[in-house]
Amino acid sequence: MTETQLTAETHARLQAELEELTTKGRVDIARQIEAARALGDLSENGDYHAAKDAQGKMESRIRRLQAMLGSAVILDDDVAEAGVVAAGVVVEIRYEGDDDTERYLVGSIEEKREGVAVISPASPLGQALLGRAPGDVVEYDAPSGTLRAEIVTVGG
Repeated sequence: MTETQLTAETHARLQAELEELTTKGRVDIARQIEAARALGDLSENGDYHAAKDAQGKMESRIRRLQAMLGSAVILDDDVAEAGVVAAGVVVEIRYEGDDDTERYLVGSIEEKREGVAVISPASPLGQALLGRAPGDVVEYDAPSGTLRAEIVTVGG
């Protein structure tokens, strides 16, 4: 099992989501299934099949959260202030030959924030960025070939 690096805030949010799903969520789904069963023939009962589908999706999310939280490593809040790219940090880069910059959060998809794309620290770009600072130029292999990007800012 690989570790999942999470900020303390995201860890708390995911823990609360897991608690909600394993208590209230399971009770609500059980009620929906029971109500749908009361409607009669299950083979052509759309409400029953929808409730069972929702139950399957919820149980899948519960298992995913349990695995993620079970292997979670809480990130140090001081990492963003260190000025180097690390998991949990937003980095702004400019690709070679492009005037525009792009902002990425290096971390788990669960860390997603409004207006910032998420890249995994294990991805080729994520690996190239880790430990680097503003002004550094990184290279990484992409499906379209080798790409070069300059780190503009770290943090924020």
